[in-house]
Amino acid sequence: MTSAETVRPLEEADLRALFEIFCQIVLPGDTFPYPVETTFEQFERIWMPEASFSNVAVCDGKICGGYFVKPQWPGRGSHVGTATYMVAQAARGRGLGLTLGNHSLDAARAKGYTAMQFNQVLSTNLPAVALWQKIGFKIIGTVPGGFNHAVLGPADTYLMHRFL
Repeated sequence: MTSAETVRPLEEADLRALFEIFCQIVLPGDTFPYPVETTFEQFERIWMPEASFSNVAVCDGKICGGYFVKPQWPGRGSHVGTATYMVAQAARGRGLGLTLGNHSLDAARAKGYTAMQFNQVLSTNLPAVALWQKIGFKIIGTVPGGFNHAVLGPADTYLMHRFL
């Protein structure tokens, strides 16, 4: 079986399943900066910001991950995208991050973006750093102590970039 049966556009009915994945990921405090007490309504605003597009991965008939892409900045910075990705714990180790990453880059390119920039990749999230480097992202900056890791305390974050 491939990493995902389907990567398709987000539908309103997918949001609850994505929110469950979001909660799984946010709770340990070791990857995303969002508060543990983020509500579903707040999640909707996070996941569906203005001018964004979102896709979900379906594995074994269930939502197992997703991403959204939005402009890094409005106006003269809108040709550079930024994105957020999530993969359910049960779906990890199947290449889904790579599938979503490549899909998002292709989709962003098709929508006219010329580059992708991630503003906060946690340095201690070694699988994420390796994945992004594998698909061509470069670390272009470090924010010392930019993330308050639940176990390690202040941890560095990376600014990562690649042209599309």
